[in-house]
Amino acid sequence: MGALNYWRKQAAAQPAAGPAERIGQYLTFRLGEDAFGISILAVREILEYQPLTPVPRMPPYLRGVLNLRGAVVPVIDLALCFGQSATDVRRRTCIVIVDAPLPGQNRDIGVLVDEVHAVIDVAEDAIEPAPLLGRHVPADFIAGMARREQGFTVLLRVERALSLDDMHSLFAGLDPANHEQGETHEPVDFL
Repeated sequence: MGALNYWRKQAAAQPAAGPAERIGQYLTFRLGEDAFGISILAVREILEYQPLTPVPRMPPYLRGVLNLRGAVVPVIDLALCFGQSATDVRRRTCIVIVDAPLPGQNRDIGVLVDEVHAVIDVAEDAIEPAPLLGRHVPADFIAGMARREQGFTVLLRVERALSLDDMHSLFAGLDPANHEQGETHEPVDFL
């Protein structure tokens, strides 16, 4: 948590830059073989993986809930929502707690990731527009593609990528074999 506060203070202390020089800070992480990033301003904290409490009859992408200082926080497996296989819990698996903006409120949501990499600075002119990637990752989930020496990092738009209703719609359309015949899952509402 201390590192996140440090990065937030650094971002706030930066002098105003011209439009081509604007810098954003992103927490980067890995889902499967892919690199993703989310704005550091949306990240509340990073937790080591801890066992989750499963909730009956929830869609597979909702791995369970955790108790975060007395609050019930849903934890989603973003890899499943993006058409990848479920995240295997390993030594570097983390839960990133994100402040997800919802209509009329903000709510913490946990995101299960394979590994957290680093907080990176990305100049505005180093971000390419979101490409059309088909139904697995709709373009409005993506804020842009950050050019880096190692390739591209997909920058997620938190308010869309972590919307539980949008995830339900996206996941339901991926593969009907993921759902039992005749079984439906209502959108999740822990909020």
